[in-house]
Amino acid sequence: MAARDLYEKDFYKILGVSKNAPADEIKKKYRSLARELHPDKNKGDVKLEEQFKAVSEAYDILGDDKKRAEYDEARSLYEKGGMRAPMGGGNYQGGDFGDIFGGGNPQDIFANLFSGGRRGPRKGQDLQTEATITFKESIFGTTLDLRLSTDGGPAQNITARVPVGVNDGAKIRVKGKGAPGEAGPGDLFILLHVKPHSVFARKGENLTITLPVTFPEAALGADIKVPTLTGDDVTVRLAPGTSNGRVLRVKGRGVTKAGATGDLLVTVEVQVPKRLDQKAEDALKNFATATEGEDVRAEFNSKANS
Repeated sequence: MAARDLYEKDFYKILGVSKNAPADEIKKKYRSLARELHPDKNKGDVKLEEQFKAVSEAYDILGDDKKRAEYDEARSLYEKGGMRAPMGGGNYQGGDFGDIFGGGNPQDIFANLFSGGRRGPRKGQDLQTEATITFKESIFGTTLDLRLSTDGGPAQNITARVPVGVNDGAKIRVKGKGAPGEAGPGDLFILLHVKPHSVFARKGENLTITLPVTFPEAALGADIKVPTLTGDDVTVRLAPGTSNGRVLRVKGRGVTKAGATGDLLVTVEVQVPKRLDQKAEDALKNFATATEGEDVRAEFNSKANS
């Protein structure tokens, strides 16, 4: 792309933000437009794909503080007519144009912006897309099959490997699957969203689960089978008098990452029956009579009144 084509573009207008918009507003606007215009969402719509590439190009400059500052200064000169100086340098409203930017002709200013200060061919732009995976896939890894068009043509089939133990919001990089460029394609970044699990959750490298138990199991003790994310069961032993909220640890049943494996943390939740038949009600009344001399709130009240 010629330098003139670059500095004639109003990237603020393309993103729909003001020239003094803060960086977080620019980022928020770009992400909104990228989701709306993404080729995966608008398959076959060449016009929207072109808009998507234009938005990505604009954010490539405005999302970088250094590039944005250089763009703003050079764009200001262009709007004032200063960028129409002869190719060999020349005067800008009575002063030497090269002095303003430290030497060089005006056509080189934008070439530097889009090539990181290097002359010659540049790689294509990096692109970003999003994908949703299950909780189990985030723990054990998976392979994504994506259809993404990067050049306005038919959608390309892209395979990406999701490593084990990724968190919600993680990004994975697929080299060479971005937009095409003279020096080769850019890279593709995939933002991952992890669906919550109905039973399991994650705390660092540990998995967590809440285990419902009956009052007799908690009071008398019991061996209880607990499901794991791999599909098999493990047995945990409740000691007599296990309290509600106690956490039991099952070693090595958590998330494996960087050669280390976390644990499965099992939180005991004592269930109170909503309905009792006569036999169960009589049994509880007998229990209440047998333990009526115990004041379970004595220590609690003492601390409250101290």
